[in-house]
Amino acid sequence: MEYVLGVDIGTGSVKAVAVNIAGQSFKVCQQHYSYTAPQPGYYEQDPEQIWEAFIATIKDIITQIGSQPLAISLSSAMHSLICVDENCNALAPMTTWADSRSSAIAKKLRASAEGLAIYKATGTPLHAMSPLCKIIWLKENNPALFAQTYQFISIKEYVWYQLFKEFTVDHSVASGTGLFNIEQLAWHNESLALAGIKEANLSRPVPTDHTKSYESESLNFLKLGTSFVIGASDGVLANLGSMADKPGIAAMTIGTSGAVRVASNVPLPNMEAMTFSYILDSETFICGGPINNGGVALQWWLRNNGGPGLTEHDYDNLFKEIAAIPAGSNGLLFLPYLTGERAPIWDSETCGNFFGVKLQHTQAHFSRAVLEGICYAMKHVLEAVQQNSVPITQINISGGFTKSEVWVQLLADITNTNLAILQADDASAVGAALIALKSLGLMKEYPQSANADLKIFKPDPKNAPVYAKGFDIYKQLYIDLKDTMHRIYK
Repeated sequence: MEYVLGVDIGTGSVKAVAVNIAGQSFKVCQQHYSYTAPQPGYYEQDPEQIWEAFIATIKDIITQIGSQPLAISLSSAMHSLICVDENCNALAPMTTWADSRSSAIAKKLRASAEGLAIYKATGTPLHAMSPLCKIIWLKENNPALFAQTYQFISIKEYVWYQLFKEFTVDHSVASGTGLFNIEQLAWHNESLALAGIKEANLSRPVPTDHTKSYESESLNFLKLGTSFVIGASDGVLANLGSMADKPGIAAMTIGTSGAVRVASNVPLPNMEAMTFSYILDSETFICGGPINNGGVALQWWLRNNGGPGLTEHDYDNLFKEIAAIPAGSNGLLFLPYLTGERAPIWDSETCGNFFGVKLQHTQAHFSRAVLEGICYAMKHVLEAVQQNSVPITQINISGGFTKSEVWVQLLADITNTNLAILQADDASAVGAALIALKSLGLMKEYPQSANADLKIFKPDPKNAPVYAKGFDIYKQLYIDLKDTMHRIYK
């Protein structure tokens, strides 16, 4: 069988998905790894461990299939930063998107005209997640490491260097750094000056369909001449894998975190909500906003009520439990800002809150309120995205939450929009594979959801007024509590 591999280098695992030349996935392999948090706000990983997981995953899936892929295409999580020497040896652990040590720098930039001009040019929100803010933090707080660094790179660039011994970055990952001008397709001079670095300290940018043949013998399980496609970032590829790469169709993903994204042929800046505009290819921007607290908030709740060893049974019990609780959780609301929040409030100093607690509320009410809070956060981003986009007629969903019909129905009710499931859990890897198929000339156009077999979840109209009221209160709660929440940690 002829096939390509889409490989997604995520925050918690590497996942490889085999896709045939008709664009259908048929095999998945995955390798997990962890992170460390040596201090509050620090989220770090070992890039060498991720490289080893990358190799093991590819070897495993090729062995199971029993034949070589036509090409391997890469997806990766955004906003990672690794300081390396000239031979790509890591000088310190990699910081992930969740690392918030540069939050004060981001806050200062958001309040400046210089920062807003950089946001508009680069399409990257001014937040602690961005490599721009991370590099400024290093310059100010660890000048020895800053001075020693030859290149500032992402995890995908680290993997690409191990394969080809060159520093190269795709336009998509570059567009999430805050250092790249998304219309000129070049490193942004104003960002470089602010970060105190030169263009030579960054990789060579290339289009997302950039392809290179693997000619080394170090990976003996891989056929010489195998094509590697550099691919794009996980967020934009989730849109492609979810068949939401055309205007009017939004994509929603909820995994550990979450995001709402729409396709556009131009960037869609929103100076207040600071939505992103990232590059998919030469014709398409994927615009939207991420939330910090998706599945991680649910995991937190379950661990504090059922112990650290969570199983599928624990999740199933929770979903059965909340199905018996009415929409709106009898007035109980949850702000899910356990790790701060990104879009549309961009506040690393906020925190989670339960509001409206009464004697009538049981643990099941709290469980439902946690899920409703995550869904309200997604709707908050959707509302911001819709301000600048063409009208959204359909939302295609992906991520681990699609395994729960209760959760998906709840999201449909809160957004008051039809939701369509296309790829249950592998949209980013599938998107990477589709780029490979098109770059090899095996696919002329990307598949469209109009021709797909969709599973549709329609909102329950009787819940619309309950959730409309709840959403208004949800938004007002943050405004009312913002200053008080900030005082807790000062």
